[in-house]
Amino acid sequence: MTPPPTTVPTVTLSDGEQIPQLGFGVFQVPPRDTADVTTRALLAGYRHIDTASAYRNEAGVGQAVHAAGLQRDDVYITTKCFNDDHGFDQAKRALRASLDRLETDHVDLYLIHWPVPSTDKYVDTWKAFVELQQEGLTRSIGVSNFQPAHLDRIIAETGVTPAVNQIELHPYFQQAGLRRDHADLGIVTEAWSPLAQGRVLDEPAITAIAEAHGKSAGQVVIRWHLQLGNVVFPKSVTQERIEQNFDVFDFHLSADEMAAIDALDGGGRIGPDPDTFVRP
Repeated sequence: MTPPPTTVPTVTLSDGEQIPQLGFGVFQVPPRDTADVTTRALLAGYRHIDTASAYRNEAGVGQAVHAAGLQRDDVYITTKCFNDDHGFDQAKRALRASLDRLETDHVDLYLIHWPVPSTDKYVDTWKAFVELQQEGLTRSIGVSNFQPAHLDRIIAETGVTPAVNQIELHPYFQQAGLRRDHADLGIVTEAWSPLAQGRVLDEPAITAIAEAHGKSAGQVVIRWHLQLGNVVFPKSVTQERIEQNFDVFDFHLSADEMAAIDALDGGGRIGPDPDTFVRP
C-alpha cells in the first residue's frame, strides 16, 4: 500500500533546499519497534523523519521507507552526529556509518547533535560537515542545541552558517532570544520536545483553546509551533496520536490565542544544558 500524497508546508533553507515543516520524531522509539512505528507514520502521511545515531534506530527508519512503498526522494531524512564522533575524520566516518544503517546514499539534513564545548571539537566537526555536503552525502548541514556563542564561532571560523539549529522549544521554554538570533542569521529553528514531554497538555490556557477549536491540546501546541515558523516533529507510538498530530492544517490560532500560549514561557529546560552536556 502506497500512502497518499501530503500537503505539509515546506520551509526554504538558506542553501535553497526545502524542508517539510511537520515531521515525525523517533527519539526514544525502541529500535525493535522503529520500522513498524515509522512505517505507520509514513502511511499516515508524514514525509519527514528525524533520527540520530545516538537513538540507535536509524536502521528501522531505512527499513520503513521501503516498507511504506516510498522512493528515497519521497522522504526527508535527518540524522545526527553524536558527541563521541566529534572531530574532522571521525565525523566523516560517522555519517558514512549512518548512511549504511539507513540504507541510503545520502541524508537530507545532517546535524551536530550537541556542541560539547568541553572537548572543543565542534569547529573541526563543522569543517567535516562542510566537506560532506560538498561530497553530496548530505543535502543540508546544521546543528542541534547550539548556543549563540557556538553559532558565532563556527560561522566565524568557517564562513558557513548552519541551515538549521534544532533546540529544545515548547510553550514552557520558548527561547525567543535564540530564535531572534536564528532569524538574523538565516537559520531555521527546529523544535525538539515540542510538547514538553506532555507536560503542557493539561495547561488550562491550552485546553481552553483546544476546546474552542474541537482539537486536542497536542494539536493546538503543534499548530502554535507551525504558526511561529518552527519546524516541528512530535513523537508517538500510538496510531491515534500519530494521525492526530498530523491533522493540524484545518484550523488557525488567532493572535490572542497565540499570545495566550506565548504567556506560558518561563518554565525552563526539561533537557540537558548544552553548555555542559557530554553524555547521558
